[in-house]
Amino acid sequence: MMSKVLIVTGDAVEALEVYYPYFRCLEEGFDTDIAAPHQKKLNTVVHDFEDWETYTEKRGYMIDANIAFADVTPEDYDGIIIPGGRAPEHIRLDEHLPGIVSHFFEADKPIAVVCHGSQVLTPIADVVKGRKMTAYQACKPEVERMGAEYVNEMDYVDKNLVSGHAWPDLPALMKEFVKQVKER
Repeated sequence: MMSKVLIVTGDAVEALEVYYPYFRCLEEGFDTDIAAPHQKKLNTVVHDFEDWETYTEKRGYMIDANIAFADVTPEDYDGIIIPGGRAPEHIRLDEHLPGIVSHFFEADKPIAVVCHGSQVLTPIADVVKGRKMTAYQACKPEVERMGAEYVNEMDYVDKNLVSGHAWPDLPALMKEFVKQVKER
C-alpha cells in the first residue's frame, strides 16, 4: 500500500523547505498532500544566508495547497512534514492545525520539523515536553519554553521526531524521515 504524507504550511513558507520535501516524497512514490489554512496557490519565500547577521528574504515560487486544514483527516496519513519560513507564525493560530499535528505525536508517526516549523508546536507544547530537537537558532527560546531540550546540531532524531536547523540540512532530515515512513 502506498504511504501517504502530509505537509502543513501556508503563505510565506520557505521555498526550499516545502519544495524539497514535496519532491522527495513524490520521488519515493508517497501520496503527498500540501495542506494550508485554505486550499489555494501559496506564496513561498527564499531565505538566504548572505552578509547580514540574519537571513534575507525574497519572493519565491508559487505552490498549490491542495487541501485546507479543516478538511484533513490526520488518521489517513503516515507522516507529517512541517516546513519553516514565516508561515509557521501564522498557521499555528489556525483552529484545526493543533489537532492535526497532535495526532502524529500521539500515534507515534514520523514527524519532520525544519527551521521555524518548530513554532507550529508552541500551541501544543506538551507534545514535545521532555523531547530533544533542533530548530533555527532564533527559535531556541520557544523550543526551550515548550519544555524540549534544544540541541545545537544541524539535524537531530528523537525517535519519531526528526528536526532540522534550516534548508541546507534537508538531505539528512529527509533521508531519516523517508526511512521512518517506509518502516511503518
